[in-house]
Amino acid sequence: MNPPAVAVVEPKTPGNVGTIARAMKNFGLSDLKIVDPPDLHRDSEAYGFAGQAREDVLPNYDEVTFDHLVENYHTVGLTGKTNEDARKHRRFPFVTVDELADDLRGVEADTCLVFGREDNGLTNDEMARVDRVCSIPASAAYSSLNLGQAATVTLYELRELTLEETQLPDVERERADEAEIEGFYDHFAEFLAAIDHPEEKRAKTLRLVRRLLGRAHPTGREVRTLRGVLRRAIYHAGDDS
Repeated sequence: MNPPAVAVVEPKTPGNVGTIARAMKNFGLSDLKIVDPPDLHRDSEAYGFAGQAREDVLPNYDEVTFDHLVENYHTVGLTGKTNEDARKHRRFPFVTVDELADDLRGVEADTCLVFGREDNGLTNDEMARVDRVCSIPASAAYSSLNLGQAATVTLYELRELTLEETQLPDVERERADEAEIEGFYDHFAEFLAAIDHPEEKRAKTLRLVRRLLGRAHPTGREVRTLRGVLRRAIYHAGDDS
């Protein structure tokens, strides 16, 4: 699928528009559409908040109507509140924002994510016209998100659809090999002996350390650093004896 467009309906605060443009740039989107935009001149908060998106995403926005969006796109209306009842179907059924990427994978039509106004979002009549409803669940005590925050959260959740694999940071953790980790345990046993840890407690202590490291999945560098600390501790323990 093509990266979705992002539409904002009747925003009142230029800074929110700039924040949305920035989030789009962060997560690989560029097609910004605004229904009834505020004044977005170069000295407005919009450009101050847009970061590098002030050079391309923000100045290239399209002014459109809501009718244009529903007539030309597979529309996803974003809301923080839903009527979780099939009898109140304007906002039901819905997907949550963390489910949206999977929901959109099979959509071949051009898609547009539609965000509403700062004060009351999209109206029920507007929600009745979109193709899909997406909710951003939050605390029942205060479920309303700032418009810019809502867009940032949504676009982050879509990053695997909108960014090329080479643009995503490599977050895979490389666990140290077992020989390195076993070497650490041997080294730790030497440390316990060097500090004269009670002999009857050493096996239990080693077992606890093994469980701790087993949960931590340390990298090779982390294991080598810890062994360096043990080496110095053993050296100084020998000096004190």
